[in-house]
Amino acid sequence: MKEITVCIVDDVSELRQALEEIISSADGYNCIGTMSNPSEALTKLPILKPDVVLMDINLGETENGIDCVKELKPLLPTTNFMMCTVYEDDEKIFEALSAGASGYILKKTEPSRLLEAIKELHEGGAPMSSQIARKVVIAFRDKPVASPSSPIIDQLSHRERQILDELSRGLMYKEIANVLFISPETVRKHVYHIYEKLHVTNRVEAINKYFGR
Repeated sequence: MKEITVCIVDDVSELRQALEEIISSADGYNCIGTMSNPSEALTKLPILKPDVVLMDINLGETENGIDCVKELKPLLPTTNFMMCTVYEDDEKIFEALSAGASGYILKKTEPSRLLEAIKELHEGGAPMSSQIARKVVIAFRDKPVASPSSPIIDQLSHRERQILDELSRGLMYKEIANVLFISPETVRKHVYHIYEKLHVTNRVEAINKYFGR
């Protein structure tokens, strides 16, 4: 099985080293580079072309990881960016997702959950810490609902709706499998069909369409 290549962009050297150690010591993952600022990231990432980038939001007094993602995403369309940060405020969450990030996870996340998030992101998911997912869902739920039902939403099976509800809570595939007593592979297949039916490519878009109609 091909290793998932990862790069880390963070201005705190201790955290870079800790993340690098977590990733490099895990089977199936390979940290191929670490950077401390946006200029270094803009130079090195287009050359390294990693599968996943863990990007800090606050990269110094004036530099911003969100702007860095905005510049890099067009250059690296197949690379998945996940914001790895201490921030939970709504504005930064949506700024990051709008900039091209596909995942948003807090730095206090357990190593095992971080690795699962990287894997899920690489497989086409949009992992978020449960606290972040809740904020996204609340924001979508607060939107005016166009209609009580949608033909597209009605296409989802009962099991697919169950899985989408769990996705909206921020659960990873493995956690959803445990809740619903099915295998992670079955969850992945259902998620694929959910995205196909809703005409979306990630968790955020699916939640938006599910709650925003």
